[in-house]
Amino acid sequence: MSTTESRLPIYEVDPMARPRKGYNDVLALVTSSGPWSPAAFAGVDIAAMFNAHVTGCYIDPSLRSLRGIDDEPSVMALLMDAPHARREDFDAFSAFAHSRGVRHVSWTYTQVGPAKTMRSVGAWHDLIVLERDLAEESLLIDVLGEVLLTCRAPCLVLPPQWDKPLDMKRIVIGWNGSIESTRATHAALPLVEVAERVTVLRDGALRVESEDPQPPAFNAGQYLRAHGVPVTEVPMHASLLVAGEALLAEAKRLRADCLVMGAYGHSRVRERVLGGATRHVLQRADIPVLMQH
Repeated sequence: MSTTESRLPIYEVDPMARPRKGYNDVLALVTSSGPWSPAAFAGVDIAAMFNAHVTGCYIDPSLRSLRGIDDEPSVMALLMDAPHARREDFDAFSAFAHSRGVRHVSWTYTQVGPAKTMRSVGAWHDLIVLERDLAEESLLIDVLGEVLLTCRAPCLVLPPQWDKPLDMKRIVIGWNGSIESTRATHAALPLVEVAERVTVLRDGALRVESEDPQPPAFNAGQYLRAHGVPVTEVPMHASLLVAGEALLAEAKRLRADCLVMGAYGHSRVRERVLGGATRHVLQRADIPVLMQH
């Protein structure tokens, strides 16, 4: 039996009757407060879009290269003062958020690495906003890869030195039938619902042809239309070796403001050896990318 659209039960719903969803809690991993870092701006602006609560979490440079959830901070990091634990830092972030239309604000700081921080703090947030240049280039895949694999929350990754207004008018979704790309599509729904143009790049490479019983299939275009989102679907066929390059090329052709995709649909070891979409996009994207494992 083929895992195709025909296996998915169709329940027609009037899109106008569906309540619009949004993000309730947005987490911004802040790397500087003077001036505020790109993740602070983007996190606050997304919170303003949905009247959401925003949490600013400061991470010191000495902690940003810690790779895994079991990595321990250095002795110097443990001994350092926590300058961003002061009341005036909360007041400054609150004033910054309020000036951009956000009413509900929290401020905290971390004394552990990004992966451990995001796994913990991300557990009560709907979206994490962070910067690709959180880590230096040589550690990029290790640090951000561990964050994506362990935090269990969607992450909006900003390009290096991002200094543009966050515009979500044109969104491109890379969907290949994997559970990771399905999770990312679902996680992006609040942004997709307010976009002006949504394109799904549909790669059927992972469709399962099997006589064994299969779970219900997910169809990204059908799912989004059921939520009242007009969608253009574009077939795309790319091997693992060039999938990331193909995604970015299509996103550029479509003048996308944001790319949505699953993270590490293949093992991270395989991506490290053979290459892969997650790795390529993390290294090369020049637009925000919403990823989820």
